[in-house]
Amino acid sequence: MRAGIGLREVAERAGVSMRTVSNVVRGTGRFSEVTRVRVLRAVDELGYRPNTAARRLRTGRSGVLLLAVPELTMPYFAELAGHLLRQAAAHGCTLLVEATGGRPRTELDLALGRTDPLVDGVILSPLALDDRAAARAAARTPLVLLGERVHDLPCPHVTIDNTGAAREATEHLLARGRRRIAAVGRQTGPHAATSATRLTGYRQALGQAGIAYDETLAPAVAAYHRADGADAVCALLDLPEPPDAVLCFADAMAQGALHAVRERGLTTPDDVAVVGFDDIEEARYSAPPLTTVAPDKAEIARLAVTALLERIDDRIDDRIDDRSGDRSGDPLGVPDGERPGPPLLTAGHRLVVRASSGPRTAGRAGPPAVPAAPAPPGAAGAPAPAATPAPPPPSAPTRSTAGAGRTPRPPAPTR
Repeated sequence: MRAGIGLREVAERAGVSMRTVSNVVRGTGRFSEVTRVRVLRAVDELGYRPNTAARRLRTGRSGVLLLAVPELTMPYFAELAGHLLRQAAAHGCTLLVEATGGRPRTELDLALGRTDPLVDGVILSPLALDDRAAARAAARTPLVLLGERVHDLPCPHVTIDNTGAAREATEHLLARGRRRIAAVGRQTGPHAATSATRLTGYRQALGQAGIAYDETLAPAVAAYHRADGADAVCALLDLPEPPDAVLCFADAMAQGALHAVRERGLTTPDDVAVVGFDDIEEARYSAPPLTTVAPDKAEIARLAVTALLERIDDRIDDRIDDRSGDRSGDPLGVPDGERPGPPLLTAGHRLVVRASSGPRTAGRAGPPAVPAAPAPPGAAGAPAPAATPAPPPPSAPTRSTAGAGRTPRPPAPTR
């Protein structure tokens, strides 16, 4: 930040009032999208950064937010953190990032506001948060939750339609002629919401196609890492009738699945189609490129940051009411019996179709098998030399369908 750059200089550059600049930077008040873009461009050009100490004295806000996710080494959480950092910066806020390792005590401490006193509010993606122990959370610190598990807490929760997304992915494989479809990601722990919601969508699609659910095609996994996906698919390929397609509940597991198929001398998608979930950057560059469910990470970030800033503003208003003695009702300032339930904010998703789910649309081929060694030339039953095969058809183009961030054994958390 250059010396002497403040609200006045940004307002002059953007051609708006200082109040408008303040509203845009803090994400409050009313202004048009054109005005917001103009102000943020001036902020970027001038290198303006809010004075955190002065702002806290003036408004009761430091502009410091905290994001807590289970594990930053998981690509999904790393990419989501990037979107949240950009969204916070667009509102003039600083975002701190912390990994909880899925530890219940760490999640509870963050939910209860036991963190840096400068932090205005917390965006938390919990795995094992105890709702009963965290029931006081919303009364102590502004909190927004992320992920598939719906918590019994009075704070906003941002998610996607996981059941619908898994159903759409399974329907895609069915439409390609796949009939023995495995699901990799089933978990049996008490907080396995990712598994439960996505397994439900998978089973719904099978049921609508008249295919019975077979638990042997849904092996349990400990976590959502590459090794878990590879191990599960190796076990599936050892079945007497192995699958012809695999739906993985995370792209990391799908990368492991692709590896396991290659190690068996099979090919994707000819022998086994593979579909993932998360649309991490690596999915576009895997071999073959991975078909996957793409949650709208930018929208998840926008909904989460906006909801948190609204909670922070409400908390400041509550403190003002406290000082004036105007308090009646519950700790959030709403009379008993009139307070609405916590909002469930649903971001969109789409199915991105790439080469890993292949085009097999005519009938059903038999299940894949590991190729046997060929008979020596001239031996009984040895095949005659085959003609040069025709080149394979071109890969299907990417197709999207419009639609509406896990439970490990610490220290290997899932989403």
